[in-house]
This record gives sequence, C-alpha cells and structure tokens, in this order.
Amino acid sequence: MLALVGTTFYLDSSLNRIDAIADYEARVGDTPGTNWLLVGSDSRTGLTPEQESQLATGGNTGPDRTDTIILVHISGSGEPTMVSIPRDSYVSIPGYGKDKINASFAFGGPQLLTQTVEVATGLHIDHYAEIGFGGFAGIVDSIGGVDVCLEQPMVDPLAGIDLPPGCQELSGTQALGFVRSRATALADLDRMNNQRKFMSALLAKATSPTTWLNPFRLFPLASDAVDSLAVDNGDHIWHLGRLAWAMRGGMTTTSIPIGGFENVYGSGNVLLWDHDRASEFFQALADDRPIPPELLTTPP
Repeated sequence: MLALVGTTFYLDSSLNRIDAIADYEARVGDTPGTNWLLVGSDSRTGLTPEQESQLATGGNTGPDRTDTIILVHISGSGEPTMVSIPRDSYVSIPGYGKDKINASFAFGGPQLLTQTVEVATGLHIDHYAEIGFGGFAGIVDSIGGVDVCLEQPMVDPLAGIDLPPGCQELSGTQALGFVRSRATALADLDRMNNQRKFMSALLAKATSPTTWLNPFRLFPLASDAVDSLAVDNGDHIWHLGRLAWAMRGGMTTTSIPIGGFENVYGSGNVLLWDHDRASEFFQALADDRPIPPELLTTPP
C-alpha cells in the first residue's frame, strides 16, 4: 500500500502542467457532469530529427497546431459521450473574430482554445489534457500496440502508413499515422471517425486486466502517460485515471451536427455547424441528458 501511494504521488508530481483553463469575464458557469477537453497537437517538442523522420511528422511547420480536438462529457447518471470537434469549424475566437477553431490554439495556446470551445458550446470545461506526436506513439507502444479493423486499405505516404484491410495490431508509429491520415474519401470526417474508433480501442486495452494486472505494462504505460501528457494546473493523475475508467466500457461517440462547407477569405475552406441542431446537441450535454438520437452523427 505504501509503495502504491508513493508511486501515485510520484507520478502526479511528475505530470507536465500548463495554464490551460482560466476564468474570464462572463465565463459559462459550471454545468452538470464532468467535461474534458482532449487535444492532440502537432508538437514535435523533444523529438530528434531521426524520430521526426520515423514518425513522418513532416518537420517543423511553425507554431503548434491542433490535429485533434475531442470533448468528453462524463455524465453523472449515464454513459460518457465523446464528441469530435472538427478542427476547421468556423467559430468566434475571443479577441480575433471568426476563424477555424484550431487557429485559436496557434493564436493563444491551450487557454484560448479552451475559452473558444466554452464560448462555442456553452459547456464548462473542467479538465484539459494534451499530447504531442512522440507521446502518442510511446503510449501505444507501452501497452503492446492496439487492435483496429479496417474495411478498406489505408495508404498515405504523408502519414507514413500502408495498412491492409482487416483486423490488425498497430504499433505506435502506425497508430499515429492512422489517426492523422486524411487520405480517404471523406478526408477530415473520416479522420474524426478513425480518431474516435482508435481512442475507444486504446482505452479498452489500457484499462483491461491484461494491462492493469501486468506491472510490466502498467508501469511503463503510467510513466509514458505522465511524460507525454500536458494537463491543466488543477489536474492530477487520479483525474486521468477516472477519465480512462469512465470511458472503458459503453460510450456514445459522435461529431457535431454539420451544416456544410464554405470558402472564407483569409481562412480558406471552413466547416459550418448546423446552428439549430448544434444548439440542441450541446444543450442536452449541458443539462446532462442523452443527446437525441436524431442529432448523433454515425460513421458512414
């Protein structure tokens, strides 16, 4: 017991903490349930040139951007909901006017991204976690890879993958390419579906008895997660544990109701939310109610 407690507090003290959530004027009040903002950035911090080549990151591309934005709502009474927020969503960014939502991360880092998500959704963000390229691959490798099933082959030299159809175990490098690739018919929409599919598979394996009863997998996983993740100043290792445990079983996965696409000067091709349906969608989460089935987006 002493060793377990000591290890827990050691891991907690080793977490990388950043100022990601802050109060601001007219901030949305606390909403029922627990809301996490999960961000996958294209940060290459800590990677050697050889690792960048192995992971097919494309080298330095300027300020860090967000390849993945996922909102997780943990209900007080029902199953969790995982919502993909398209990175090209055209929303209001406080202090910068309207632009793609991932631009908020480039403009003002995690804190501005979190505020932008709160303003756009009306949901109070309670916790924040961010991971870069190298950290993602390391976590996958620490649990011995993750199984996914593909209906079609996925070949994308830019993401460094050449995957056949069928069920297969992905290494960290392959998994990173899988969740980054847009070399499919629906591009970003397919990528969001793949990200939610992979996140579910990753959490299922990370919380399975084969992992948490095996110290040779559990401790490398915990250590890699601590080294790889950046969390808000108020977050702790036990918050991450509760998140993983809550998402280990049944979970609703969806994206925001989409209204279409439009070319906007200065922003390029942007994704528009279906305003009425999106308002109803997020109001259900704010009330800690299940999202009406007709508002859910299922994979094609």
